[in-house]
Parts: sequence; structure tokens; C-alpha cells
Amino acid sequence: PNQQGTGAFMMRRTCLDMVYELAKRDSRVTFIGSDLGPGVLDQMKIEMPDRFFMEGVQEQHIIGMAAGMAMEGYIPYVNTIATFLTRRCFEQLAVDLCLHNLPVRLIANGGGLVYAPLGPTHLAIEDMGILRTLPNMTVVSPTDAEEMKRFMSETPDYPGPVYIRLAKGGDPIVSRDQDGFAIGKSIELRVGRDVAMIATGVMVNRALAAAHTLAKEGVDCTVINMHTVKPLDEERILALAHAFPVIVTLEEHVLAGGLGSAVGEVLVDKFEGRLPVLKRIGLPDAFPHEYGSQDSLMETLGLQPPQIAETVRRVNAHLSAA
Repeated sequence: PNQQGTGAFMMRRTCLDMVYELAKRDSRVTFIGSDLGPGVLDQMKIEMPDRFFMEGVQEQHIIGMAAGMAMEGYIPYVNTIATFLTRRCFEQLAVDLCLHNLPVRLIANGGGLVYAPLGPTHLAIEDMGILRTLPNMTVVSPTDAEEMKRFMSETPDYPGPVYIRLAKGGDPIVSRDQDGFAIGKSIELRVGRDVAMIATGVMVNRALAAAHTLAKEGVDCTVINMHTVKPLDEERILALAHAFPVIVTLEEHVLAGGLGSAVGEVLVDKFEGRLPVLKRIGLPDAFPHEYGSQDSLMETLGLQPPQIAETVRRVNAHLSAA
């Protein structure tokens, strides 16, 4: 993978820059923010004041506002903190957006453990599980800033509401231009024969790092970038279930309701044959109480590459001994 320097690849900045670029090409694109502070899309505000709205701390209002604008033919891109956008606005997301299947794009700052310094109130550890339950909602978690560019280009004409889970940014670039991007279609980043690892968001680069370590020990892992958690690439999951005795899912999200749960549902409901071992790696059923950095919390919770490698090593060894 091409792990470039971090400074120029901030995911949030890349996403918002793409909103501006899309707005220049498409007069339907509008931006709605929730008290995001100075400097956010200043150029768009200057050039397109009739399509730039910075509301106050009233997240439920901006969802209703976006719904109304979508009904009038606009494509609103709404941006605020992930926990406010999901926990606080659930009814508005369900009734205003999903019920009417409106093309509103929800840009969620700080998916997972990004806001670790601020504690559990700001940690979006159940956001994908919450929104995966809503009919018509699409849930996407790009792995890096370059993939974010490819994904955002697909959003203007995509039907229905889309939840966009933003990482902190500065993550290594592991996606590849030649793979392109299609919502609902996963990407194979590494080919192996022993274990299939399915990861989403920033866990993709950690899965690749763990796979590199394991390869030195003779454990060969396929790594799948499952950037879209809903609609899930069921065809890929079923193919992996036929090819591998072990499937490992990786997510910066509680295990209940997230990527691992979604993969398990596909296997139970649609796989015909002997099920592979499914090991889910994610956050425990608890609010994190440690204050620190995203990386420090991920280490505490077993989500860093050496810990992932050890988990896969243990599962693979147990299966081999059985």
C-alpha cells in the first residue's frame, strides 16, 4: 500500500473541499453546518451565499431544513459532530429523511474514537449500528482521504440519504486509484489463502499492517475494504465464506449492530453450507472511560495492528488444532 505523509490528507478537509467542488459543478448542491466555527468552506460562502448555511447549535433543526430543501430539488450536505448527528437527531433522520427517501448527505465528524480527548459523550461508537437499522439509509466509512475523494464524486446522484463517517484524517493512504469506488461494492486490497479480514474505515490500514506481520509467520490473509456498511456487499461475503475457514471483521465501533453483526447476518441468512468461523474485532459493550488519543484508546481496546495480529494468530491456531 502507498502510505504517504499525513499532513496533506486530512479526511474532513478533503470531504468539505469536495462539497465545494461538487457545488461548482452542480447547482443543486448546498451546504448546511451546525455552528462549526470560522473557516469552514469560506470560499463557498463567498461565492455561493445562497447555497451556504451555517445554523446554530440546533442539529435537529438542520435535518428538517435539509429535508425541506431536498424536497425542493436541492442536494444538501449536512455537517456536524457524529454523536450529535446520530443520537440527537434519530427521529428526524428516520421520519424526515428516510421515510421520504430524500437525497441528503450526512457528513459526520469524528466517527469512532476520534474525539477521545473529550470522553464518552463525543465518541461515536454506535453510529453505524443506529443508522443501519433505518430503511433507505446508506452508511459509508471511507478508509482514507484519497478514497473520500472518489466516494464523494459518486454522491450527487445517488438515491436516498447517505451517512458519511469521517475519521480524524492524517491516516496512511492505503486505497488505490485503480480500484475506483462504487457504493455497496467492497475492494480487495490484499490476496491471501488462510484468513479473510473484512475491515471498514481506518481499521483497513490496521488490518493491512496486521496481515503484513502475519505473513512473515506463514499466515496469509486476504484483506477486504468494506467501505460501505449498508448496503453491504453480500456477494463478496458469501464468496469469502466459500473460500476461507476463518473470517475476521474489524471495526472502530461496538460489536453490537456494526460491521461484524452485518456480516454475521448475511452468513446466517444466506450462506448455504458449513459456516466459517467468524471472529469480530471491535469495541466492547461499554462506554470508554479513558481520556487520551484515538490511538491510545484503540490500543487499550485491542484495535492496533499487533493486537489484531495476535487475535488472528490465536483464532487460526485454535482452528488448526481442532
